[in-house]
Amino acid sequence: MPESITPAVPPTPPVPLSALLAREDLALRRIAGPDDPSVVIHWAHTSEMADPYPYLLGGELLLTAGVHVPAADSRLAAYFDDYVSRIVAAGGAALGFGVAPVHDTVPPALVAACDAHGLPLLEVPPQTTFSGVARAVWQLMAQARLAELRRVTEAQQSLASAAARPDPVPSVLRRLARHLSGLAVLYGPDGTVLAGAGREPSEEIRTALADLTAVVRPTATPTPEPPAALPPTTAVGDGAEGGEGSAGGEGSAERPQPAEDRSAPAAVSASARSMPASNAGRASAAARPVPASATDAVGATHLAAYALGSGEGFVLGVATARREPGDHTIASVAAVLLSLLTGEHHSGAGAARSSALVRLLLGAPPEEVAPLLGDDSWVVVHARPEAQLPDAVAASALGAALGSPLVDLGHDVVRVLVPGGRVPPPQAGWTLGMSADVAPREWAAGDAQAARALARARATRTPLVRHGARPGLADLVARDDAEAHARTLLAPLAARPELAETLRNWLALHGSWDRTAVALDVHRNTVRQRIARCAALLDADLDDPDVRMELWFALRHG
Repeated sequence: MPESITPAVPPTPPVPLSALLAREDLALRRIAGPDDPSVVIHWAHTSEMADPYPYLLGGELLLTAGVHVPAADSRLAAYFDDYVSRIVAAGGAALGFGVAPVHDTVPPALVAACDAHGLPLLEVPPQTTFSGVARAVWQLMAQARLAELRRVTEAQQSLASAAARPDPVPSVLRRLARHLSGLAVLYGPDGTVLAGAGREPSEEIRTALADLTAVVRPTATPTPEPPAALPPTTAVGDGAEGGEGSAGGEGSAERPQPAEDRSAPAAVSASARSMPASNAGRASAAARPVPASATDAVGATHLAAYALGSGEGFVLGVATARREPGDHTIASVAAVLLSLLTGEHHSGAGAARSSALVRLLLGAPPEEVAPLLGDDSWVVVHARPEAQLPDAVAASALGAALGSPLVDLGHDVVRVLVPGGRVPPPQAGWTLGMSADVAPREWAAGDAQAARALARARATRTPLVRHGARPGLADLVARDDAEAHARTLLAPLAARPELAETLRNWLALHGSWDRTAVALDVHRNTVRQRIARCAALLDADLDDPDVRMELWFALRHG
């Protein structure tokens, strides 16, 4: 049988041929070819070309009414043999032959050719149109895509919940093994097994999975001999998700390949096919490109390895008996969570943050533990997502975008403690409120400032609002001092008395454009322009009630 090409599949789950045959409204009947439940269809295509090869991408259910079939009976066997072989070579998944109006029955020579080349042949009855078959294929694809999205969403929520448990790494591995119905293993930078969960694999699978991790590990450390079995894991709370697995042993695996998954959110960074598994552990990152993930297979077992983003050499290994749509996406979510967990607990910065937390819990003042975090000035950021409540993955991603690992995930607000001196830009999909730069002893005040700034940002539908901290007039008791402060504060408006007068009326009328316009006998747009000019000259957020109060006292004393 000719070697078939790899189908260029669309970003939708394939449809099992058996599901299409089960549609009673189509009344399709398989009359030749293998009865293989693994046969899937990626799309339906109609063609009456004698050689459809140039027009196929692979994975199609090719539909034809036999218009191209020659009339000479003596040539039919050779014609159909060549016709079917070209479909198989193009990667076609199945052939559908329409009965009537051209042919009353499916030609026996076509049945024989499909049996010979292993191509499923479907009889399409007269009452079933080709467009109806194509519509059924897309309906089944839509149903499969919806089921895949639901599965991935449920798995993501489950994994995020596991990451928040007291034993986050074992919990994430247990949940991952349960969702994939397989084995999940976390390997350390030196290739040793740190934790695992799932079904007990064979020695061959343990060895192959351990070898596969060397392909994606960004270190030059050789892969040691894996242990005989995984350390036991104990479920917390729900024992159903627990279990034991193993990874290790001796032997060799086929050369692993980078992961290529239709549902993957990102492409593999480089190919790993050029390096045998036996040499992969001895090669340095500078000597070869390192892919983000790689796949292999041992018999019917699918293997995958994912380099964790912490950069410390940790690798997630997965082994499953079957490959379902969405498996790669689910494993990638687990890899992100494990990257955050391993990066937090195995770096110097993480140790310093842990030490600072312990000291705070034991009663040390913030200014005493602040040097452990590396900065004397800080900005408190309150953030709220625009679409839905925040989760652990989104909160960690926000912290990374703002340049700080100090993230607190609340019910509907994420708080981030950012080193001072930075002006973080607006973040897509988030509404942010920022405090002024505060010293560690003023963290609580900065938290209140950020909360107020977030409230203003949401009220005004502004992506980012920063608290405008200014010296308070409450400390200026003497009249002379108050007047001097007012002159300094309002100096940018000194040459434009109409701006100061407009600002005074606007504040007195609680920011009403219409009533201020009436009071000054000008158009409301003139009021808007003047207030905008005041905000620019004063470099102030006039939506901040603290700023309004200070300007009001300054205008009264100026």
